[in-house]
Amino acid sequence: MSPVVSVVLPVYNCPDLVGEAVDSIVQQTWRDFELIVIDDGSTDQTPSILRRFGDPRIRLFTQANRGLAATLNRGISLAQGRYVARQDQDDIACPERLAKQVAHLEANPRCALLGTWAEIWHQNERTGKHHRHATSNARLKFELLLNNPFVHSSVMIRKCALETVGGYSEDPRRQPPEDYELWSRLARIYEVGNLPEVLQIYREVPGSMSRDGVAPFIERLVTISAENIACAAKVENINPQVVNIASLVHGARHRVQGKPDLNAMVSVFREATRAVVPPEQLSNFDREAERTIRGLRYTYPDIFQTSFLVRKMTGLIRRTTMLLKDSH
Repeated sequence: MSPVVSVVLPVYNCPDLVGEAVDSIVQQTWRDFELIVIDDGSTDQTPSILRRFGDPRIRLFTQANRGLAATLNRGISLAQGRYVARQDQDDIACPERLAKQVAHLEANPRCALLGTWAEIWHQNERTGKHHRHATSNARLKFELLLNNPFVHSSVMIRKCALETVGGYSEDPRRQPPEDYELWSRLARIYEVGNLPEVLQIYREVPGSMSRDGVAPFIERLVTISAENIACAAKVENINPQVVNIASLVHGARHRVQGKPDLNAMVSVFREATRAVVPPEQLSNFDREAERTIRGLRYTYPDIFQTSFLVRKMTGLIRRTTMLLKDSH
């Protein structure tokens, strides 16, 4: 019989930590799973470490190096479970993680993507810091307009949803952040969530698979964020207001098009917000959307100062003109 959960673990040159990552899945309280480990062309002792595990639930595959997104898609194609859980080679899953995620997804059939909170370690040392992202569907969809509110290695996803949206993008111009790109497409169709509990240990490790290609990361982040806003607001991806919002939020001044129009930016972002937030919750998010965009004028006073002063002077002139007309 097929397992309920397929855990996909891509591996590349991680001999010091991968054993602990595998162990954390093997020791889960939820027993009905398969662990798909794909060695993506490691050149060190990693393959020999992986071969030491004798648990029959582990399926080990090797391949020439293809990169993270392609390796994840192969893992998804091999998955036999109705839920696909992610696990990174340098992270640790807490014992009840899979059980609690399965229980939530079983109880909430409209939810397709479910992450958890995570404790942050620097290699093997606790930092006292955590990723405690939003948990509600409305808040997460609002935050996805601009950024990624999920810990990649903590998520569990319905396989049928992954098949519907097409899995991870293997276009090199869209990865990393391949996770944010995929979550964005999933959230346009399904509900999403995070469990408000620390169920994953997230290691900050230099040179891990998920952090390759850091230099162009912001460029791609801006592109995906702009697409999210445009899709929700029903405008083109090249709309200058959309591009300027994403560029300025992420500090990519060189991506700004023309002279940013703050009022127009507020208008389009509010439209995007209204598209992703339920009407009964809109009032709070609507105000937050406006504050988010108007706050950019304080971050970039040099960009917005001129237009702000022009509007102020125009208003003063208009009021003065009306007073003069009244006096006559």
